[in-house]
Amino acid sequence: MIAIIPARGGSKGLPGKNIRPLNGKPLIAYAVEEGLKAKHIDRVIVSTEDEEIARIAVEYGAELPFMRPAELATDTAMAVDNYIYTINRLEKEGGKPIESFVVLQPTSPLRIAEDIDGAVDLFEQKGADSVVSYCREAHPVTWHKYLDEEGRFVNIFEDNLKNRQDNRVSYYPNGAVYVFKTSIIRQRKYFTDKSYAYIMPRIRSVDIDFVEDFEYAEFLLKRR
Repeated sequence: MIAIIPARGGSKGLPGKNIRPLNGKPLIAYAVEEGLKAKHIDRVIVSTEDEEIARIAVEYGAELPFMRPAELATDTAMAVDNYIYTINRLEKEGGKPIESFVVLQPTSPLRIAEDIDGAVDLFEQKGADSVVSYCREAHPVTWHKYLDEEGRFVNIFEDNLKNRQDNRVSYYPNGAVYVFKTSIIRQRKYFTDKSYAYIMPRIRSVDIDFVEDFEYAEFLLKRR
């Protein structure tokens, strides 16, 4: 199975984050290295429009068969459109169909090869359309609120005054591993009634968006 690492260069929240040094290595190196270690992954392919990201990813062992078109690397571009473009081009240039694939976002540096293989195992065992990594939420989702422009609470759900332990456990997507059947991606779907969660521990579920996330991930990496 192939793994695609989508890594555009135009991050607004944390400029240059995909190649920002984390515990001595560029962030994207963690996705590349764990993808290469995974027993179910045959090829690790980086999808980027950025020359520096491309150079570093290839230096760590990823393939770069082609650059991503600029129109698929804007703030408004949809990830699913890039997956469709990448798969279509790989099929055309490789001369054979790609029935399923893995996505490894570079912003999940604590994900390990065992998580990738575990998600693929689940995908195959279930005959799934997709498997997505999730993590147990610490607090009930029904405690969440919107805030208006003056900072007042706006309900998303009905008020829930139950203690945390009396609420049903919920889970959130941690961004670490996606396994997709190509046919559902071409329908522009991530989930069907044959989609399953691969549950990961919180300690490997850091998704980097801000500098504080970098600092926390670095702390956890140094503890390993």
